[in-house]
Amino acid sequence: MPFASALSEHPVTSLATGEVIGAVLEALGERPDLVVLTVTRPHLGALDDIAAAVDAVLHPLAMVGCAAESVVGVGREVEETPAISLWAGRVGPLVPMALRATRLAAGGWHFSGWPEASMVDPSALVLLADPFTFPAASFLDWVGAHHPGLPVVGGNASGGTRPGGSRLVSGPRTVSEGAVGVLLGTGVEVETALSQGARPYGQALTVTRAEEHIVHEVAGRPALECLVAQITDDLAPVDVAGLEANGFHIGRQVDEHLEEAGPGDFLVRSVTGVDHRTGSIAVDDRIPVGCTVRFHVRDPSAADRDLRGALAGRRADAVLLFTCNGRGTRFFDEADHDAAAIAGLLGPVPLGGCFAAGEFGPVGKANFVHTFTASMALLRDR
Repeated sequence: MPFASALSEHPVTSLATGEVIGAVLEALGERPDLVVLTVTRPHLGALDDIAAAVDAVLHPLAMVGCAAESVVGVGREVEETPAISLWAGRVGPLVPMALRATRLAAGGWHFSGWPEASMVDPSALVLLADPFTFPAASFLDWVGAHHPGLPVVGGNASGGTRPGGSRLVSGPRTVSEGAVGVLLGTGVEVETALSQGARPYGQALTVTRAEEHIVHEVAGRPALECLVAQITDDLAPVDVAGLEANGFHIGRQVDEHLEEAGPGDFLVRSVTGVDHRTGSIAVDDRIPVGCTVRFHVRDPSAADRDLRGALAGRRADAVLLFTCNGRGTRFFDEADHDAAAIAGLLGPVPLGGCFAAGEFGPVGKANFVHTFTASMALLRDR
């Protein structure tokens, strides 16, 4: 097996580091192509030393990672308590990168650090970003424009609570801004899977008047009027209570050519405000006129079905998981939900990753920043 992973919950950083390095070294040997290292906040201050130790013993070709609120391993999600997760694989050709974003005077962003001439034909990008200094949504738009169809999996590092507090692993050192990533070549097969954690209610409707992120009318009626009508007609009291806790959401159908769209075909976004005077609603995304939308409610049962449906019939030799820090025991009744479901459906394959503050993953052929989502890269040895 060309992959390995290890998880240690030892509170002493040096001992936890030794445990995960030793387990990966025994299972895989030296010089893996890629290592993904994630640690929880109690180990954040020692992340430089941890990364240096991993590099000195395993000698990986590339290493990325971050400090996170919580980390994952095979069948386990360790939330907010001391833990180190180490994932390694022989994936063939790859290109590591450290990215920076600069705001342009005329608006927009300039991204530096992307290799000008790649020696691999990229099949996927694994990306971890600092949410305070790197505009992930704008970068994913850039990827779509310059490398259409390239799937991006990863997330915003959740270990920092203020600007300058994040730590990203870039080889044997750490940085506190920008983003780190690895372009995977064709030496490994990569498939992506998403569980957005929401279910639609009501009917699919067409947006008839909108400006940027403000939706004025849906199906010729004020958007707020449609939202209230569909809540009244289609949601049970327990779901309405869930709306009060988790907010209102709307899903935009990404591919308008589909004859019958399923739950995974909608990009779920939050309703960030309402105007009772005009009946308009504000959404944390641009909603174009003519697109198809359905209102959604956050639902752990739907998230479970979504995850199982996304993995049904799939096979993987290893998985990288970036799940929302709003999931875990905050969302599900039981601990370890996403990691345990992956192990149950795909077997106890090596698993690494972390909880993110915004997850990256494709819907259709485009990549987006998600919330309440589990984004997965399924890897298979060629």
